Amino acid sequence: MPPGPGVDLGTHEVTNQPPPLSGYDPLACDPALVDAVEREGAGGALPTMRQLGERIASPEYREHARLANENHPILRTHDRYGHRVDEVEFHPSWHTLMDLSVGWGLHAAPWLAAPGTGAHVARAAGFYLVGQLEQGHCCPISMTYASVPALRHDDELAAAYVPGLTAREYQPGLARPDSKTGLLAGMSMTEKQGGSDVRAGTTVATPSSDGTYRLTGHKWFTSAPMNDLFLTLAQAPAGLTCFVLPRVLPDGTRNAIRLQRLKDKLGNRSNASAELEYDDAVGWRLGEEGRGVVTIIEMVSMTRLDCVIGSASVIRAALTEAVHHVTHRRAFGERLVDQPLMQAVVADLALESEAATALTMRLAGAVDRGETDFLRLALPASKYLVCKRAPAVVAEALECLGGNGYVEESGMPRLYREAPLNSVWEGSGNVTALDVLRAVTREPDSQEAVLREIDAAAGADSWFDRARTELRTELRSREQRTARRLAELLALCMQGSLLLRFAPEEVASAFVSSRFLPDGPWRTAGTLPAAAHSEALVERVSPG
Repeated sequence: MPPGPGVDLGTHEVTNQPPPLSGYDPLACDPALVDAVEREGAGGALPTMRQLGERIASPEYREHARLANENHPILRTHDRYGHRVDEVEFHPSWHTLMDLSVGWGLHAAPWLAAPGTGAHVARAAGFYLVGQLEQGHCCPISMTYASVPALRHDDELAAAYVPGLTAREYQPGLARPDSKTGLLAGMSMTEKQGGSDVRAGTTVATPSSDGTYRLTGHKWFTSAPMNDLFLTLAQAPAGLTCFVLPRVLPDGTRNAIRLQRLKDKLGNRSNASAELEYDDAVGWRLGEEGRGVVTIIEMVSMTRLDCVIGSASVIRAALTEAVHHVTHRRAFGERLVDQPLMQAVVADLALESEAATALTMRLAGAVDRGETDFLRLALPASKYLVCKRAPAVVAEALECLGGNGYVEESGMPRLYREAPLNSVWEGSGNVTALDVLRAVTREPDSQEAVLREIDAAAGADSWFDRARTELRTELRSREQRTARRLAELLALCMQGSLLLRFAPEEVASAFVSSRFLPDGPWRTAGTLPAAAHSEALVERVSPG
């Protein structure tokens, strides 16, 4: 006779499974981050970062991240009476995540600090930490951060919006910007007929007698449509121009910004991305007519920085999950982490994370110190490589968990869906590589600044010196068909220089020997040279 319901059959004893990954110290197992923060001038912020780390590693906030992604935003175009409302409804966990990042000043707060004080480095490190928790809410945080340098092109608009954008108060909901204690900004540039080709935009801006403009047109991708104001591009009489459009006008009425639908995206699902219509919407010109790209380019640069940070963050999150799993999982009588082949795989992923983190914080330090020549070339090259590596790293990390990594409860599928985003956003691979080529061709000072950074490690390793020579050959060719190779080599050489100068010997030697040898840098993970100190590399990044 079969047993009745609820009878213990003795088949459900759980063994050989890792404990939940929570309550660990994200800084203690990330010496690359700690060292880079100190090196780039923000060491004084580390105690605060440890407090943030406690939050992002807690079971409570990890659950908020899960809930925000499983309960997608919902578009409400009309209320029950038929009135147009154009609202996006979010799960409460989304608001908890937003409150965390805004409260920690990870949006626009660093712009209140004096240059060279480490504020942008501290902010980058915090953004890197919260990105390991949840990436979707980082989008409005990033755009708010990036909006301030663009808004400073106009004193009146900066005075109207920057105080609210830099305030550490998260205040969702529609209201006049001057009535809110905290504001968020977004970007609205892409149109159907041209993604990165913003000059092909057809949205029209007509001047009004009161100095404002009336905008009419369709925008194909507007991320975070619930933000308080948007920077957008439209064709004014003198050409493509930048405008600021608040969702609520000074008289309290809603601006004519109509949300048509939300995108059904591969990842980043906690965040809303919308198609919208400007239906004679009111905008204020930012910068000169016809100079829209020049005006908004600083915003694009800062969001590109956050693409690099975000990808480094995804890489680190995937590495942490993989190391945790293989440390607690056993196969064939011993822990996975003690088996040489698995050890080599995880060590390779650790190298990728270390290099991405060091380069990311170097970029943030350059923002803090105003190194514009360096950033002009280093930023697009870094975005190209770090963002390209993220999907491959996450795929390898997922495989370390085996079948457990392929199910949603592990969290790895969410990381995998997230991984390609930053390579697409703010210029996909070809666009970014061509930007590298433009910087090399048109701005020789940027090339010299990056070469000085790379050459700081000259003589430290013969294979690295060989790559430096090869890089100079690539820089002279300047052919479009090899632009990706140039971007990759530039970023690799920057990473190699940083690790040779500042990382422990076992990290630097393993990175150089696996990335700069003649047979090429990109093979599958776990093909490190036999001399690599795999055990030490894994121990360095283990959350315990």
